[in-house]
Amino acid sequence: MYNPDHFSIKNLEVMHKIIHTHPFGVLVNMTPEGLDANHIPFELNAERGVLTAHVARANPVWQQCRDGADVLVIFRASEGYISPNWYPSKHETHRLVPTWNYEVVHVHGRLTVQDEEKFVRGVVGRLTRTHEASEPKPWKMGDSAPEYIDGMLKAIVGIEITIARMEGKAKLSQNREDRDRLHAADELVRQGNAELAQAMRTAK
Repeated sequence: MYNPDHFSIKNLEVMHKIIHTHPFGVLVNMTPEGLDANHIPFELNAERGVLTAHVARANPVWQQCRDGADVLVIFRASEGYISPNWYPSKHETHRLVPTWNYEVVHVHGRLTVQDEEKFVRGVVGRLTRTHEASEPKPWKMGDSAPEYIDGMLKAIVGIEITIARMEGKAKLSQNREDRDRLHAADELVRQGNAELAQAMRTAK
């Protein structure tokens, strides 16, 4: 992606945080018919350098990548429209235009299919524990009949992506004056986009 140095995320931990906070990624792979994209919740294991997930057995992506394939996974964090009217300097110079601010991480790697019950059960179990953690009474696989869970697990296939490289971009008005960036962040809060506002306030 186009990634000027002043927007590039250099800190690997920052990229990991974006993935952990926004784990619903876009898996892009090449097929005989051209590029395809699937929207999938992922789990990042930073120590092992892998992403894991599962897809429906009916989804052709795991067949397309059965022998291993180079893939791209896109994780998008906060984003939003920025009006030039939110920049104090606009009213002095009248030389600003609208833009869109955002944070994104691209993960490049090689996908392998993991069609074993133990692997798939582990993926589902970890995803469930992570995303049920904030519930008053977290759901767990043991809440359902074993034969029902066994049947559901047979209907999905595990995938694992070995990470080759990661690229992060945070376009947060770092190229504007501090007063412009901070005033635009205040306007985002008024519009209900507190996440992007906070990212802009701490941008360097």
